[in-house]
Amino acid sequence: MRVMRAHLERLGRFDPARRRARMRAGFDPAAFRLIETEGRMAGCVAVLDRPGHREIHSFYLEPRAQGRGLGRMVLDAILAERPQLPTRIEVLRQSPATRFYERAGFRLTGESEFDLHFEHAGTSVAQGAGVGEVAPGA
Repeated sequence: MRVMRAHLERLGRFDPARRRARMRAGFDPAAFRLIETEGRMAGCVAVLDRPGHREIHSFYLEPRAQGRGLGRMVLDAILAERPQLPTRIEVLRQSPATRFYERAGFRLTGESEFDLHFEHAGTSVAQGAGVGEVAPGA
């Protein structure tokens, strides 16, 4: 939650109780993965398989792990798992993550009041260079 706080505050939408409730409601242990680097927890991501596409949810990296290529390595690994399928993600408006996803080949497909909707068309992606590991969580 601390990773999202600054973005939600900027939008006037930070409510810890609401955020926890949304995380609990959408939590799927089978889809949840922990991200480690240098033997330390660096973030998390959830990847859901849906009919005809995949969805990325709750992709968060600790600030100390950002800007080092780890996020891109994790994203590339996720896209490479099922390169034939489109992958979708929703990003908060005004989030710096918007540029990250656009550089990775995601295209804007829609908008809602607080989010931008992106999709990656589903093409092969080169694997990362082993900066960290993505492990299924429990």
